[in-house]
Order: sequence, then structure tokens, then C-alpha cells
Amino acid sequence: MSGMVKPAILVLGATGTVGRAAVKAAADAGWPVVAVARDARGLAALEVQFPGAILRTIEASLANDAGALALVASLREVGQPFLGVVAALGAGGVRGRLIDQSSEELRRNFDEAVLPHLVAARHLLPWLAESGRNCGYVMIGGPGGQNPWAGYGHRSISAAALRMLARVLHDEARTHAVRLQLLEVESPARTDANKKHACQGWPCVDHIGRKALELLRHRNDARCTQAILTLEPDNAARSVHELLDAVASKFSPSKNAANRNQEHTR
Repeated sequence: MSGMVKPAILVLGATGTVGRAAVKAAADAGWPVVAVARDARGLAALEVQFPGAILRTIEASLANDAGALALVASLREVGQPFLGVVAALGAGGVRGRLIDQSSEELRRNFDEAVLPHLVAARHLLPWLAESGRNCGYVMIGGPGGQNPWAGYGHRSISAAALRMLARVLHDEARTHAVRLQLLEVESPARTDANKKHACQGWPCVDHIGRKALELLRHRNDARCTQAILTLEPDNAARSVHELLDAVASKFSPSKNAANRNQEHTR
């Protein structure tokens, strides 16, 4: 394998919470990364966060076809083969009941959470097909697509639309010899910023990044035929989390006091 150029991972929405996790997973595994986002400051922060990575950043918007065409032109200048795409696009939407908000809020949520995925796929699928590498394309979806997320009706509707979009694009991508799939994350992600308040069942955001990368790398197993894959639990992280909770509970003041009272009554 010496002398061969290792293909790069293209991460869309690279400055978002899940996008950064995908960049981290690829960088940790030694894959070159091309990180794309609208946020110039966020892209500069990625370069600081991963100083040893083979990382290139591109400032671009996928809000419309013009932005996607400009991105493809920039990607052609990279001069490197690509393994595939991780699309971590759009997770907006305010909290509140659906019937209490205007129809414009739903339109805005579609514009942020669904349409950029379609814009990206329309232009990146033919571009990936040009390589003839049997590339992968992983869209990452959030909670609410199968069952309504209470208090986030707009996001639930957008997530459901994204599921259908992924199913349609999965079939259409076959004509380009690209494996397009949706990695569905059914609950919010646990991060360093929210870990004090996160529920125990929430997946670690780094686990999401690693799973997305794993889907790109595994090309010939049964998962390749599935349009939608649900994120599997991070059993190792969950076991550590449960162990830490058990240790904390054992040595908590209230637990120790209860044990002393129980011994005193014997």
C-alpha cells in the first residue's frame, strides 16, 4: 500500500456538534479530511483543534444550487480521491408547540434541516460517481423522525421528511454507484457541554462520528442495502457510565447515611 494516496473524507456541516465529531473520528483514524461549513471562524477553530490532522477546510453554503456548484468546483481543485461524504447538515428549530407557531417556522426548519441535504446530494452524487470508487454517502438524522418529539414538532416533521428523502435518494444513488444511507440518531447527543444534564441513554457524540465513518468504510456487508440505519448503542461507553454512576452512588453522603441507619437498626 506504500505510495498510494489515502482517500479523503468529506464532512458537510463540519463545525456543528455532530460534524466536529465526524472530523474527529476521521482524524483519529488517520484519514485526510475536507471540512465544509458556512462558519469561517468555526473552520479556523477546527484547524486549531486538530493540528496533527490532514485537514483542509472549505467555506461554502449548501442553501442553494449555486453554493453547491461552487463547492464542487472547489473540490475538483483538491486533487485527491475521496472515500465518501458525511453530511451533518441542519439541526435547527425552536422549542414550542406546533400550533402555537407560524407556518413560516416550519418552512424555515425545512430550509435548514431538509433542503440542504437535497441540494448537496444533487451535486455531490454525480461528482462522487466520477471517481468510480464505490463511494459512500452518509446523512445523519436527528430524533423525531419515527415518533413525535414533544415540544419540537417542527423538528419531528423535518426529521420524518429527511427519512423519506433518504429512502428516495438511496434508490436514485444506485444509478451513480454510490451507497447513500441515513444514520438515524433517535435521541439528542451527549457532549462535553451538556454531560451534566444529559440523560444516560443519550449517545456520545463521538460515538455518532465513529459510526458514520464505519458506514463509509464497510462497503460489502448487509448494511449497504439498507437506506436507513438506526444508531446502535455505545455499549462500552454505557458500561463505563453505569460504573461511574454506581461508584458515585455508593460513596454519596445520602447513601452512606442510609447504610449507617440500616446497620444501627439491626
